[in-house]
This record gives sequence, C-alpha cells and structure tokens, in this order.
Amino acid sequence: MKTALLIIDMQNDYFPGGRLELDGPVEAARQARGLLELCRARAWPVVHIQHISTRPGATFFLPDSDGMRIYETLTPLANETIITKHFPNSFRETALREHLGKLGVEQLVISGMMTHMCVDATTRAAADLGYAVLLAADACATRELVYGEVAVPAGQVQAAFLAALKSYGQVLGTEAIIEQLDKPRA
Repeated sequence: MKTALLIIDMQNDYFPGGRLELDGPVEAARQARGLLELCRARAWPVVHIQHISTRPGATFFLPDSDGMRIYETLTPLANETIITKHFPNSFRETALREHLGKLGVEQLVISGMMTHMCVDATTRAAADLGYAVLLAADACATRELVYGEVAVPAGQVQAAFLAALKSYGQVLGTEAIIEQLDKPRA
C-alpha cells in the first residue's frame, strides 16, 4: 500500500508570535518533523497543505504575509508538493485528490493544525474517498474554543476531536505510526 504524508497548515500564524497561536504547536511540529524525516528517508510522497485566507475579514494566513508561510522546521524540499487551499477540507477545490491518484497513494499519514477544523475536515474527507488513514495525534494542535458561556480547554477539544476521528482511521501517536509503517508488509 503506497503511503503519503500530509502536513496540514503548519504555518507561522499558529506558532508563538503568530496571529492565532495554538496550544502546543511547537511540539506538534517536532512530531511532524519525525514523520517528515521518515518519509524523506524512504522517498515517500510528502504533501504540504498551505491555507491562504481569501475570505473578506480574514485575520490570519493572509496572502503574502509571514504568517501564511510554512513553519521553518517543516520547510518543503524542492521535490515535495505544496497544495494551496482556501477551505478547511484539503480536498475541496484543490488538486490534492488528483495528485495522490497520479502517485497511486492508498494510505495517508495526516498531521497538522487545527485538529478541530482542517485536520478534522481533511481526515473525514480522506476516509470518505477511500484512503486508509493514520492520524498522528501528537503531531496535531488546536486551541481553546468557546460555546455560549462555556470555555472548552484546548486539551479537551483535542481529545474530543481525536476520539471522534477514530471512526475514520487509526488515531495513534507518531511513535506508534512509525512502528506500524516499519512492519513488513505481506
């Protein structure tokens, strides 16, 4: 089964000093970097998803801003694909599905930000499109959310969304994903 790595929206605006700092982005990027190194060593396809905000009133990921740039420790190599998106679902109105199809990819390892938004939308879409999904729980980050008068801490948002996404693929830590990918295939 051919595997590709998706790194979703690991962009400067989500990191310290950015316009929408998340809870734990540096650690998530460190874990994603481990997956990136594995895929590079094996010459597996890597796709960086980059969100550029085009909607009126957007406050982050603005075109041509430093905040929309991919975080420095995950800088794409020349042979790695960057797909720009304008919606949470990385497949919506992008060439992602066509690109993966040309490569014969059947399994996606997914990491990224925000767990409750773009990671969620993309993971569900990937499963619906027939991809086997390995979601790297510790290579994702989110933030506190508020509903009415209730503030939901980032850790609870993360746990709730990862628990729900278990219905769409395997949700594992990076180390467990690497172990699984290292197993000989029948």
